[in-house]
Amino acid sequence: MTIEIAGINSFYGTSHILHDLSLEIGDGEMVSILGRNGAGKTTLLRSIIGLNPPRDGAIRFKGTDITRLKSHHRARMGIGYVPQGREIIADITVMENLSLAMLGKGNGRGKVPDFIFEYFPALRLLADRKGGVLSGGQQQQLAVARALVQNPDLLLLDEPTEGLQPSVVEEISTNVKRIHVERKCSILLVEQRLEFVRDITERFAIMEIGQIVAEGRIADLTDEVVRKHLSV
Repeated sequence: MTIEIAGINSFYGTSHILHDLSLEIGDGEMVSILGRNGAGKTTLLRSIIGLNPPRDGAIRFKGTDITRLKSHHRARMGIGYVPQGREIIADITVMENLSLAMLGKGNGRGKVPDFIFEYFPALRLLADRKGGVLSGGQQQQLAVARALVQNPDLLLLDEPTEGLQPSVVEEISTNVKRIHVERKCSILLVEQRLEFVRDITERFAIMEIGQIVAEGRIADLTDEVVRKHLSV
């Protein structure tokens, strides 16, 4: 089992966001998290990476309790995180963004792995360009690459297709599939595009008000389930 989340409760200040939430991701699984705005999806990912640690409950990564670990320790253990909005550093170059990310794995002086440019060849051409001048699709490639340099066993993706045109979404889909198979990592994906979810993930969980209210194989994500839990 890659990650086991058992009855966690997470808060923003005094606001109770996640309520006794439990979820398991098996080795090599790709699972999507769905839900309306405000359901707590991003908080779940932030709780896993340690940016919003739960007040109680437990998170175990590859059998080790990481509930109280700092986020940089979790990254070094093998959890990669691509946040919503990408959050690349705009004032430094693509290569500097990647090199800085390697510090999260305790390898700040190491060379950026060649496989990064096999997945994202455009980044090699853009290596000396500052992150802030990249297009949205290029920034998303950089955000995923930044997490991937740490060679994670678990990759957390928060809205990776947000604001991207269909051709770029297709490219992201292809790369995520390749990363999943070739890097043999588990992936937990928060996403709004149902076509994207149905295309690449094996299992889903739907959140409402900080709890999981439906889950199953991706074939079980029927139009009826969508209407009941996701329609606005």
